[in-house]
Amino acid sequence: MSKHYIDGETKEYRKLRKLKEKQASPVFVDDIQRDPNLAFVIGNGLSRQGLNLDLLKSQGTVYACNAIYRDGFLPDYLIAVDTKMIREITSVGYHLEHEVYTNPNRYTRSLDRVRTFNPNLGWSSGPSALHLASQMGHKQIYILGFDYEGTGPEKSRVNNIFAGTQNYKGLDDKATFFGNWTRQTMLCVQRFSKCSYYRVIPEVNSFVPDNLREVSNLNHITIDNFKKMFKL
Repeated sequence: MSKHYIDGETKEYRKLRKLKEKQASPVFVDDIQRDPNLAFVIGNGLSRQGLNLDLLKSQGTVYACNAIYRDGFLPDYLIAVDTKMIREITSVGYHLEHEVYTNPNRYTRSLDRVRTFNPNLGWSSGPSALHLASQMGHKQIYILGFDYEGTGPEKSRVNNIFAGTQNYKGLDDKATFFGNWTRQTMLCVQRFSKCSYYRVIPEVNSFVPDNLREVSNLNHITIDNFKKMFKL
């Protein structure tokens, strides 16, 4: 059997594609069989570690952020607004076969087959992914890995699965101020008031930002309940 090549595909991405083809599972079904009203928006907070994200793809549309593709997971839409991250994603050719969204700027406008947000909200990757999912008209959106607060002693360290890797803060770096993330999340949820949002948290007493406590169409559910709901 002859080898299959894609124009413009790098050696690194070819390896990634081959790995994913080997890992292909029967849980992947045609979009027709998935619930069009259901979406999952995946951030990279530590709370989502251990979840089988491929099982989510068989049930609804998946929007995910930044370096998640490194793990061999291929969301329906990959969102990255940091230019360094977009350079990485395009350098391996991921955008040649998959939907990638970013904020428009001088560099990203020059890229073929990378979509830019219009209008440009100027938001971070997670809230931008949430806004994109909301625009697509899904009626129920589950939010994973949006932890907001830091980790470690006094919640002072960066909370990200990819911390310590290329284009991310170091493992011992200070946590990023989360106020902008929560504000952008709140604005999105309020803007799409007919959509129901469910933020998945580790346990009942997990951190919930003050400005996300009283939003009528946003609920917070534990990861154990989430797993039971979707048979993970």
